[in-house]
Amino acid sequence: MTSLIVDDEADARARLRRLLKAHPDVVIAEEAQNGLEALEKIEQLQPDLLFLDIEMPGLTGFEVVRSIPSKVPLPLVIFATGYDQHALSAFEVNALAYLLKPVEPDRLAQAVERARRLNAFSDGKEAERRNLLRAAREGPSILRRVVCRARDRLVLLPVEQILWFQVEGGLVKAKSATESFLVNYQLNDLEGSLPPDLFFRARRDVLVNLTRIKEIRPYFKSGFLLIMSDPAATEIVISERQVHPFRKRLPGL
Repeated sequence: MTSLIVDDEADARARLRRLLKAHPDVVIAEEAQNGLEALEKIEQLQPDLLFLDIEMPGLTGFEVVRSIPSKVPLPLVIFATGYDQHALSAFEVNALAYLLKPVEPDRLAQAVERARRLNAFSDGKEAERRNLLRAAREGPSILRRVVCRARDRLVLLPVEQILWFQVEGGLVKAKSATESFLVNYQLNDLEGSLPPDLFFRARRDVLVNLTRIKEIRPYFKSGFLLIMSDPAATEIVISERQVHPFRKRLPGL
């Protein structure tokens, strides 16, 4: 099984690499020291197995899993974590493999053997992938940064810098003041994961950053037209059914 080690601590990566020498069928293809680097290498290498630290700056392990593009085969994952009851509950409820730090050889051997069995049976592997995605969705849910894609690069963008998200041609795009990016999320997932005080569902295909609205104008049938703070002063119409919730979010309209 080709594998990728993802951990922001060099000592933790070195310890895991050393312990994996006892498992010669686990081939360490690469290492990554943060979530963004991990995503790039997952897309490039498409490993069978991922050793993934759950607590990393920037992107957590859960956010890495949620950000893997659907076109990329989801690897089997063995999480590594310090003791965190919320994380452990998510792993155990979804029957996922995890290692407590510092990683111990016996526990690692059990996790690797489990990965071997799953890797050999396609049905088991698919069930594991479903459980993994469920755990990622149920993990700590508030997104503070979003992985954005533009041509051949990945950008980790603070949500405050995103003016709005919009579905275009079946794809979800994040709009900053100067650029448009693809994101690997459904709009409903974003609505449930972004800070609720920042973003509002203007209509079915648009989520707007309330702090980046430059102007609000009356619109047809007692509606509203939003003028955004990008250089083009983009106009976004609030749908009729969202007018009342919008008034509640911004008292005084």
